[in-house]
Amino acid sequence: MKKRIKAADVRGWLFLLPSLLFLAAFFIYPMVDVLVYSFEEQFNFASQTYTGVGFYNFNYVLHDPYFVQALKNTFILVIITVPVSTCIAILIARCISSIKKLREFYQTIYFLPYVTNTLALGLVFMILFKKTAYSDGMINLLINAFGGQSVDFIDGPYWAKILVMSIYTIWVVLPFKILILTSAMASVNEDYYKAAKIDGTSSARIFFKITLPMISPMIFYLVITGFIGAFKAYSDEVALFGTDLNGAGMNTLVGYIYDMLYGDSGGYPSYASAAALILFTIIFTITCINLTVSSKKAVY
Repeated sequence: MKKRIKAADVRGWLFLLPSLLFLAAFFIYPMVDVLVYSFEEQFNFASQTYTGVGFYNFNYVLHDPYFVQALKNTFILVIITVPVSTCIAILIARCISSIKKLREFYQTIYFLPYVTNTLALGLVFMILFKKTAYSDGMINLLINAFGGQSVDFIDGPYWAKILVMSIYTIWVVLPFKILILTSAMASVNEDYYKAAKIDGTSSARIFFKITLPMISPMIFYLVITGFIGAFKAYSDEVALFGTDLNGAGMNTLVGYIYDMLYGDSGGYPSYASAAALILFTIIFTITCINLTVSSKKAVY
């Protein structure tokens, strides 16, 4: 009997071996490599040499104006897009859930932008917002129609760029959130609603006292993944402002890491590794806070 159990254990580990090797090669080793690079001071990529071990790379990154700007842009993006997109998604999901006959149809319509190429969406937004020598863009035409002045949202003032980036990010993430929340609302037990209606409870009270608490785990899940996704933003900004994000003043933390590795100022894996660890620390801290709050507030 013991031999059979041991044989089963061995077979189990053999089945797990490909996954373990994959994790070791593409997850554990890169993380260890990043950790080592981040502490190697003045690392020379060509000769694979460094002058010492310490916190110089972290000090350099934290005082780099490009990193500070990228950190500022990322935090603004996170603070604006995560709560706004979640609230809008809840409202739209509530409206879709009230139309039971066409629920699947509207779910499909709202999900289409999510499967559309990010760069393609970025080009559409550039056409809508970019001011050129031939056209001020469709959004500026609307602004002019109401008596306002044209604004260069792509190459103009900082607030205009942040506004476009936030609107674009919200537009991109909305479909997934709407799909998740609509499914969550559909899974709420109808008996709760029937009991509330018998007691004469208003629709608003039903929504805030029954629907929201019952779907709270999904809301917290979307908030947590939204924070993580917003902190990892990069391709959306490239789609809107091009590859020279530092020149446009719209770089993000992931964009800064990429530039340190492959950009015009690239070839500095030690700086990139230090920035990556800082980003990891920020995401890990915020995720832990969100998990702590969700464990106390969410209804499971």
